[in-house]
Amino acid sequence: MQTGRPSWRVTMQERPDLSLRCVSLLGRTGRLLRSPVVLAVLSVAAGLGQAEAQITEKVPPAVETMPGAGVIGQPRRVTLEENRSRKRHQGDWGAFNWGNGEFAGFGPVGVYGVAPWAEDWSSKKDPRNYTDFLDPLKAIRLNESGSIWLSLSGESRIRNWYESNPMLGTVNRRHSGRFTVRNLLGADLHLGPHWRIFGQLNNGEAAGWNYYGYNATWRRRLGVQQLFVGYERKLFSAKTGVMVGRQQFLDAPSWLVYMRETPNVPLSWNGVRGYALWNRIRLDLYNFVATQVTRDTIMGGGFDDGTRLYGGNVGIALRPFSIGGELVHSFLDLFWMGFRDEGKTAAVARYKGSEAGTQTRQNGGFRWYGSAPSFEYELGGVYQGGRFHPGTSSIASRPVSAWAVRGVLGWRHSSSFLHPFLGVQAEAYSGGDNRRKEGTVGTFSAPFSPRNGTFDLTRTIARANIVSAGPLASIAPRPFMNIRIRVPYLWRESMNDGLYNSSSPFSFLSGPKLRQAGRAVGLQPQGQVQFQLQQHVNWQIDGGAILLTHRMRQAGGKNGTYMLSTLTLRF
Repeated sequence: MQTGRPSWRVTMQERPDLSLRCVSLLGRTGRLLRSPVVLAVLSVAAGLGQAEAQITEKVPPAVETMPGAGVIGQPRRVTLEENRSRKRHQGDWGAFNWGNGEFAGFGPVGVYGVAPWAEDWSSKKDPRNYTDFLDPLKAIRLNESGSIWLSLSGESRIRNWYESNPMLGTVNRRHSGRFTVRNLLGADLHLGPHWRIFGQLNNGEAAGWNYYGYNATWRRRLGVQQLFVGYERKLFSAKTGVMVGRQQFLDAPSWLVYMRETPNVPLSWNGVRGYALWNRIRLDLYNFVATQVTRDTIMGGGFDDGTRLYGGNVGIALRPFSIGGELVHSFLDLFWMGFRDEGKTAAVARYKGSEAGTQTRQNGGFRWYGSAPSFEYELGGVYQGGRFHPGTSSIASRPVSAWAVRGVLGWRHSSSFLHPFLGVQAEAYSGGDNRRKEGTVGTFSAPFSPRNGTFDLTRTIARANIVSAGPLASIAPRPFMNIRIRVPYLWRESMNDGLYNSSSPFSFLSGPKLRQAGRAVGLQPQGQVQFQLQQHVNWQIDGGAILLTHRMRQAGGKNGTYMLSTLTLRF
């Protein structure tokens, strides 16, 4: 977000010829969208052509170039001094400029953000503030005063994965390999101090051997991912703004709503959002219609009128308090969120099979995050009410009463050379009773692509009728490297409800098998190694397994493993 932060002065070796060549290359947007090799070549060239700046301020570690959401998503502690360096591009968000900045409501932001429009590159209008060879593309002056300027952004993600017995063996493939490529190219046009227009194009390709599950969220020739008009100004001493059009929405717990990380086409919404940020409190209101992705057209098929998201959020940067002599910085979000969806994601499991329909749910909840020198925590909960309307008109609608709670608590030793984080993560999502054809629906529903990295990267087991608890640990032995391990054990919250994947209940667990399979599901060990090889290049390796109990295997499920390699090129 444009902010007018104070300029940073830095002495550089001038390389105007390199900057001009980079602008020329990236100007060919059609080739960029189709060829991630362009970004790779530019990123490698950074090692040869990057201007060497005499940087005196303390910069954050490279592994924090693009932080994730929540406690788990931050490999290393970022100090307040590091957060103000030229290598961070958060907006002017008052007390919400802490850690990854996600509690400002625009998603995590480091050098780059999950939402490119949340990054503030306004200081790069002055060439003396360049610290990277691609900085000339981040703030291109379009008039003499610099009040009109353009910021370009791009990402190419190349992903290769292997799975054995995917989806607990229900897709009839003993082994599967998938290869996917996602390209995003954005332009953020600032028209004076108040107005902006942001647009982003998306391209996705998917292939492999013995693959499964590809649909319009994986393959897209060329589409408009985001396109909105924004207006921002000071009003009643608050940074107040409105965004109208197609946009990402990240002002919610990432375990409830996020950006559809795994497929190639991220989640986007169409509508209006208004926000106001004071120094320690903020307000957010929104009303959206989902983007239709079932047709491969430039606008992605238009609007999906059957899927809606609306609500409001109050965020508070609480006053620091002391625990055991340590000062705790904490943030509290209180939210109300309503949504409507239909089709497979809204289906209700029956004793045998499932029943399609439409659901409308109202969510009231909170999340509370706190950080002290030696520990961090995140607590959250939500209650869902609403109604389920069966697809068969002869069956009466049913009330909804569901809930979810989640917590992470851990110890972080930032002064150690390993920067370890040791903690425990526990979460529970309510289940229902599949024997009922009428009455209350008790199964929790989170249909809008919650963040996979906090639970299950393969999207095999969804947040419905599940309890998960186990240790997690991470170390960052080098500034560019992070290693994470998570070993949760899973149970079903209700033995009268099944086990769910990202789109529907597993068919093998129904009828008498619901109780015969027992409450325990199994162990789900997961590991991740991340290398921030250079500011523009990230390589991440993920691996894990789902080890079902003997009774679950008897019911028809199968143990599975996966290995995933992701190379991301970003500017």
